[in-house]
Amino acid sequence: MNYQRFETKEEMGAAASAAGAEKMRAALRERGEVNIIVATGASQFEVLEALTKEAGIDWAKVTVFHLDEYVGLSIEHPASFRKYLKERFEDRLPGPVRAFHAINAEVDPGAECHRVGTLIAEAAIDVAFVGIGENGHLAFNDPPADFETDEAYLVVELDEACRQQQFGEGWFPSLEAVPEKAISMSVRQIMKSGAIICTVPDERKAEAVRNSVEGEVSPAVPASILQEHRDCQLYLDGPAASLLSEGRASS
Repeated sequence: MNYQRFETKEEMGAAASAAGAEKMRAALRERGEVNIIVATGASQFEVLEALTKEAGIDWAKVTVFHLDEYVGLSIEHPASFRKYLKERFEDRLPGPVRAFHAINAEVDPGAECHRVGTLIAEAAIDVAFVGIGENGHLAFNDPPADFETDEAYLVVELDEACRQQQFGEGWFPSLEAVPEKAISMSVRQIMKSGAIICTVPDERKAEAVRNSVEGEVSPAVPASILQEHRDCQLYLDGPAASLLSEGRASS
């Protein structure tokens, strides 16, 4: 895992976007198509904004896979990740993508896991844009995460810390309103990605960053598995990097 620290979220997001976009352009040159995974949440605001403005990407040749979604939420709900990606990513692109495989967890989460799992099994993921949660989660794989399942997507229980984060970020009016379940891409599926661009801002995530980067690889810190990926780039702002050992995160 390589990582860099930036003074502002905007610089962090621009650098993460540029790195991911270069991987995408390389795949387009080599194969004429590209498959990516996109995450949501507050950590991805600056990344996705910058990514929609990247030059030299033929979005008509890009297939997008959705990382996770709450069970039971309609696309009209303010916290819906489908809504988030449509408004903050898909609608801001210069043209339509080849395919956008959004997760619909409203009615039958098990069937939806099978549907999107079948689709991603047929695609080699070139770049995954992800973040790290306050509890160290990767996607909605809360601790202790399942590092062993071969399922591409699974229904997961959201722990108290995860639900508190969603409420704290303002997505829901109360903690009780935060769903208790979600569909999440599995850890092993994320790790199959050719490259992983992980972006983490804010001091509230500093402990999770330190544990993920400097601690042992453990299901108790799901994002620690990124240490084992062959091409994972971690982008941090100053507050998120504040607990790392001196000199560990370069500017």
